[in-house]
Formats: sequence, structure tokens, C-alpha cells
Amino acid sequence: MTPTVEELIASVRPVDHAALEQARERHAGLAKPPGSLGRLEDLGAQLAAIGGHCPPPVPSSPTVIVAAADHGVHAQGVSDWPQEVTAAMVATAVSGGAAVNAIARTVGARVVVVDVGTLQLGPVPDGVRDERVRSGTRDLAVEPAMTLDECRAAIRAGARVAAELIDGGADLLVTGEVGIGNTTASAALMAAFTGVDPAEVTGKGANLDHGRTPHKLDVVRTALARHAEAEEPGPLGTLASLGGLEHAALVGVMLAGAAARIPVVVDGVVTGAAALAAVALCPEIVGYLVAGHTSAEPGGRTLPGRLGEPALLDLSLRLGEGTGALLAVPLVQAAARVLTEMATLAEVTKDAG
Repeated sequence: MTPTVEELIASVRPVDHAALEQARERHAGLAKPPGSLGRLEDLGAQLAAIGGHCPPPVPSSPTVIVAAADHGVHAQGVSDWPQEVTAAMVATAVSGGAAVNAIARTVGARVVVVDVGTLQLGPVPDGVRDERVRSGTRDLAVEPAMTLDECRAAIRAGARVAAELIDGGADLLVTGEVGIGNTTASAALMAAFTGVDPAEVTGKGANLDHGRTPHKLDVVRTALARHAEAEEPGPLGTLASLGGLEHAALVGVMLAGAAARIPVVVDGVVTGAAALAAVALCPEIVGYLVAGHTSAEPGGRTLPGRLGEPALLDLSLRLGEGTGALLAVPLVQAAARVLTEMATLAEVTKDAG
């Protein structure tokens, strides 16, 4: 039986700071100048803290969970693309033809596509995990995108999928998504959870140019004003009011990963917005999250610092799907492998003598 949201939150324990310090001490004794591996050393120490021992386990079964959903705010004219593109991208990803599949094959990751709320009617394509809570969210500019119960159901769906994958051997979770209109919801979430001006986190998203961006920004401001008047309490209320079903599902993925003490690599602005919601719900989870890359979207520039560490990559990506986070997988594996396999200075000196 899938735990409740409250049970999921309670299952997340702080990372092991003793293991983190042991990793730092080990790095200081390895056969290299202290600090010469830079960010990779910090990442290795984080992995030790997540795993609870030093050296940390080297992830060998990375899995990207691509959560798919549609958004009622599409009715506001925020996107150049019709909503049918969401279902088309789901079919493409499950058939192996999307960017996420090409990059996943490159880094040896499994791709799992989860429909948590598209407008797809009838059965989902073969290979897609059907966890649909409802057919898209409501228009967040007009009313709450989800009820609290729907939000909870989507969180639990994501956690259920992640827990099953972990039970099957996944030891590194990567977050991905598809959904036309989801950068509008993401901007609203980021502004709500950080207090920044919406202009700082609202970009063109998947649109061809910035022709719709001023209107998109107005829609985000309208949604935030509507949410403030509704006085929906707490982080869960904010997520339900302004987020998407895929955001909520990814919160569940992150909670399940942290509960199992395995790293979760965060992708761009959409999964980053979900990460902000997860941290608001469960502050301890931040130690389990790794910022995979810095999105070229405006909101992507603000996220890595809020997750505690700089992003591992900055390649001007803004596709989503989990593509940037997947590219960071070899760096996560390398950070663990250095602590596991590299000789110490004492060993090198002894051998030289």
C-alpha cells in the first residue's frame, strides 16, 4: 500500500553528516593536490552522506522517470503548441525516439514514462505507466489547478512508481517531464516558493520566440494574485493551486528516492519547480537532490543555489524530458568512483619507496 504524503515526508531522514566528513577526509588523503577535483569532491561527499557511508556506492542502474501531464492554463494562449503534442511526445519517448531516449542510451540509463494526467483518452500507449489522476489540470489563472486530494494522489503515484523501480534495482533517480504549458505553471511555482518577481522566472519555454512571453508573465501574475486571495495553506496548497500533475508526481519521486537514501538528479525548470515544492514540504530532502544542469530558461538560473550546490553542467539546454540531468549521470558516477577506487597518497608514497 502506498504511504500517505505525510508518511512519505516522515520517512525522509537527514543525510549522514558523519559520512560526509569522512568523505572529505578521504579526499584530503587521496593521491592528488587537496581540492584539485573541485566540485566533484563536494559531490562525492554528498553521495557519501546520502548513502550513509564512505566510500559511497557507485550508481550502476540509473533510471529517468518522465512524468507527463497536460495543463488547463493552455487555454490562456501561453503556448505556440497544441496540447496534442504532449501525447505525441509520450508516444515518441516510449517508442525510443525522443532526445531523452538517445541520451539515456548514451549514459546507460533506463527510461520510464509515466502518464499522470494527460488529455489522452482511452488506454495509454504500450510501455507507458498509467497513473492518470485526472485529464489535465484546471486553468490555474482562474481556479486551483488541482484539489488537495488530486495533488496528494499525484504525489503518491510518483512515489509508488519510484519505490517499485528502487525495489527492482534502480540506485540513481533522474527526473524528467513532458507537458505543453508546464513552464507557465513552473514559473508560478517558483515565484510562489521563492518570493522572486515572476519576471525573473518566466521565459519563452517551448515557444519559438518571446512573442508570447509578456502575456505569459501576465498569466503568472494573475495566477499568483488569485492564489493569494484563496489563502490555500501551506506548501501542499501552493503546489495544488499553481502546479501540474507532473510536478506533484515528481515530488513523490523525490520523496521516495530520499526515503531509500539514493540520489535524485534534478533536471531543468519544470523538475526544479517540483524540487522547490519538495523542499518546502520536506526540508531534509535537499541533501538528496543533485542539480544536474543549469537551464537556459530564466528560472533555471535561480535553482541550483536554492538546492545547496551549483549545477554540474551548463550547456544552455532548455528541452526538459530529463535530458540535462541524464548528461550529469556520468559525473555522479565518477564522483563516487573516485572515492571508491582512487589510491591514497600514503599508498602511492609507499609503493614509490
